[in-house]
Amino acid sequence: MIDTVLKRYHSFLLLEKSLSRNTISAYERDLKKFLHYLSDAKIDYKAVNLEYLRDFLIDLSEVGIHPRSQARIVSGIKSFYKFLLYVDEIQNDPTDLLEIPKIGRYLPEVLSIEEINRIVAVIDLSKLEGQRNRAIIETLYGSGIRVSELINLKISKINFDEDYMQVEGKGSKQRLVPISEEEKKQINLWLLDRNKLNIQKGHEDFLFLNRRGKRLTREMIFTIIKRLAQLAGIRKNISPHTFRHSFASHLLEGGANLRAIQQLLGHESILTTEIYTHMDMTYLRETILQFHPRNVDLSQKHHDSGE
Repeated sequence: MIDTVLKRYHSFLLLEKSLSRNTISAYERDLKKFLHYLSDAKIDYKAVNLEYLRDFLIDLSEVGIHPRSQARIVSGIKSFYKFLLYVDEIQNDPTDLLEIPKIGRYLPEVLSIEEINRIVAVIDLSKLEGQRNRAIIETLYGSGIRVSELINLKISKINFDEDYMQVEGKGSKQRLVPISEEEKKQINLWLLDRNKLNIQKGHEDFLFLNRRGKRLTREMIFTIIKRLAQLAGIRKNISPHTFRHSFASHLLEGGANLRAIQQLLGHESILTTEIYTHMDMTYLRETILQFHPRNVDLSQKHHDSGE
């Protein structure tokens, strides 16, 4: 049913609105994000109301989508529902009172893949802390966890066989987060160097330690990242949270499902229901494997080499 409607909408934009094919493609690409969102929530596109629309915008904002991109997506959704009203598919337009996000408001920086690669490239692996710092960057960018979750990561909570780790988020809420192949590789290399440390009592299970064998602090993670960014010649004002936003943005840009990203980040939404809490680890891991740039690059290399 929806496929037929989308074909009619395509013809409407092309023939009656006389839009270019590039503009139509952009409209349809943005609309697809919203329709996937509705599909996951088991909401019929004709039953959409203002509350659902606002919830969708909250999710876009939470994963770091810039207000300009949000505004473009809203324009596409508004166009679709005006079309549905025009062809008598719906009786009322739910987007009438939906405000387009203000473009001027601040959002955290997002790093490009090239900038992340530059940061990785300046890490001095000849130093004892070099491999640790590489593992930190890959964990922040590979899993999108918060800095507080990073410093509290415990070795006993990492399942290397099943490729996931248990992290403790806000309000002591625990969740399972998949680990990518690159992330796992760098953590395992760090564990070899970690074994050379004189680990202090009470810090034995924490994954990331300083040279004195104690758990790293939030401040130290900030310092490490600022220093690496400076060495890489990156002028953006970045922090550990920048990697979390980059993780989410790159997944969404790659085509990942918004609800899956929300689960990976440990976010809660005003319309979260039981169906979202039952997303299994296999699905979330597949999301990272299929859409995260680190894994896309890895798959391409294997393909090119004939492996």
